[in-house]
Amino acid sequence: MTAICHRRNATKGNRVPELPEVETVRRGLQPHLEGARIARAEMRRPDLRWPMPVDLVQVLTGATVTALRRRSKYLLADLDRGGTVLWHLGMSGRMLVEGANLGDFHRDPGIIARHDHVVLTTDAGTTITFNDARRFGMVDLIREGTSHPLLDHLGPEPFDPEFDAAYLARAFDGRRAPVKQALLDQRIVVGLGNIYVSEALWRAGIDPRRAAGRIGAARLAALVGHIRDVLSDAIAAGGSSLRDHRQASGELGYFQHSFRAYDRESQPCLREGCGGTLRRIVQSGRSSFYCPGCQR
Repeated sequence: MTAICHRRNATKGNRVPELPEVETVRRGLQPHLEGARIARAEMRRPDLRWPMPVDLVQVLTGATVTALRRRSKYLLADLDRGGTVLWHLGMSGRMLVEGANLGDFHRDPGIIARHDHVVLTTDAGTTITFNDARRFGMVDLIREGTSHPLLDHLGPEPFDPEFDAAYLARAFDGRRAPVKQALLDQRIVVGLGNIYVSEALWRAGIDPRRAAGRIGAARLAALVGHIRDVLSDAIAAGGSSLRDHRQASGELGYFQHSFRAYDRESQPCLREGCGGTLRRIVQSGRSSFYCPGCQR
């Protein structure tokens, strides 16, 4: 059995997965689910964070998944009969993949079967299970020809061409809110959370407390590049594993070994020639990590 899951921050409380962790899950699921016909579907409880569709099993049974996508921090499985399944992993959600052709995987004893809430079995004999111990995740259906309120007001993806310095300048224009808070606003750009905003701002040399509307065009262009770079680096590393995130292979993600700001309070800044010490502050109830010596 392969566990494809996001990780939980053991030192600062639980957190939902950010874009790299969800993208890692999507890529791990894709070979097993995209193009597969769902021979059997089980819904073992009526609700998670919210009630699940009462006809979920009926819709899924016999359907073929034509595409497996990611939008922001959500997974979306498009069906050949129309409509899309929407998943959010919540704080503890995992996608478990099991099958005779997947090698000798063993279920982690910490992954308790009573938390298996939705189970899909494909024609190939692969079983994909949504396991969520804390039940803060969700599964819903987007009916054909409709939208979903969780997706309706999302901003662009960080890798979309429209997400550029000119776009950020318009989005930040007149904003007195700190840039850290602005980048966490999913209406401005999606998929970012504390880890990757902290890392991108460190790379860009921007103080997380700086008013978003007071950042010049050149620095915004650099910030866009650093956001993309830090996300690309994290995806390539399989995400960040501080506790229990695993790649599709069952391996840990390794991006936590590349942190330059996040969770490095009181440690020396790693920027060449800086000599500063990382600080932690609280912004809107969330920890921000930055170097006062080189982030302006």
